[in-house]
Amino acid sequence: MKTSTSPYLTGQFLIAMPRMSAKPFARSLVYICAHTDEGAMGLIVNQYAGKMTYGELLTQLEIPTAVKIDDRRVNYGGPVEPRRGFVLHSTDRTEESSLLVSEEIALTSTVDILRAVAEGKGPKNCLLALGYAGWAPGQLDDEIQQNAWLSVESDDTLLFDADMDTKWHRAIAKLGIDVGMLSAEVGHA
Repeated sequence: MKTSTSPYLTGQFLIAMPRMSAKPFARSLVYICAHTDEGAMGLIVNQYAGKMTYGELLTQLEIPTAVKIDDRRVNYGGPVEPRRGFVLHSTDRTEESSLLVSEEIALTSTVDILRAVAEGKGPKNCLLALGYAGWAPGQLDDEIQQNAWLSVESDDTLLFDADMDTKWHRAIAKLGIDVGMLSAEVGHA
């Protein structure tokens, strides 16, 4: 298992500012899986990738299920490689290829973790996403300075909760900010 060595925003949420209106980032909540001086990678955790469910995806991948798979829908992780799957999950189950984002969260992009889920031996919490959000070196830092994003500590409840419609608002509430008071202007001290 690889360990993330980033001292930056790895393991935190990015909250799109209200003025960001372009899809797919309008009102998005992104979990940052890796952030270094070489760039950043994260998954949008409050949007669905159409109507596809976990069970339907396992069937498409010809992975037999030994347990009942719930009707959770697959997330839209971002515009980069939208046909590639990523599983963000608790670390009670990891694979050799898993990237340890924090002590509690790992990211795996191999089907081994999906087979474990299908056998009922998967992680307690998981979020399956297609695609990811990526930033070139310095790009995310520039976007934050341009007032495009807020950051806040992540928590498992918000990360793995299936209530997509309220995740963005709940993330902002963690900061104690009134959405109506947010400004699109960039300020410098």
